[in-house]
Amino acid sequence: MKAASAAEIKKELKEKNPNELLELCLRLARFKKENKELMTYLLFEAEDEHSYVMALKEDVADQMKEVNRTQFYYCKKNLRRILRQMDRFIRYSGKKETEIEMRVYFCNEMLREKIPFKRTKALRNLFEGQIKKAKNALKSLHPDLKYDFSVEIKELEEQALA
Repeated sequence: MKAASAAEIKKELKEKNPNELLELCLRLARFKKENKELMTYLLFEAEDEHSYVMALKEDVADQMKEVNRTQFYYCKKNLRRILRQMDRFIRYSGKKETEIEMRVYFCNEMLREKIPFKRTKALRNLFEGQIKKAKNALKSLHPDLKYDFSVEIKELEEQALA
């Protein structure tokens, strides 16, 4: 079965009445956890982005405390799991400010929790990849925000080298 294009779906949704739209949304929410998470963000958290980011930061901090630091393999797996979840929540927001803030926060948490990323190439690449993604997201920001975040990223890079 071939999926319809976004334009076709939009056209068809315009023809539905509000009750049918409600039923379609509820049915969509039943099928995947990601759909429910996205709907939760759009309905309850999109209005207050700051509290959404604070909740994400708290979640990342809690997960970072549980990362296995003694065995490289499990450390890498734990960090990748945190990143997958964080990327999903960043995608729900769709705001570059949120993306940069979360990526910088993730790297700061790696430093604060003393994750041994300097000893292994894979963890070092993971850390540097987050910095690179944050820098790429900087390109589309307002110059004032761009300067503020670039200062944070520069400080982060200096801490990583120390």
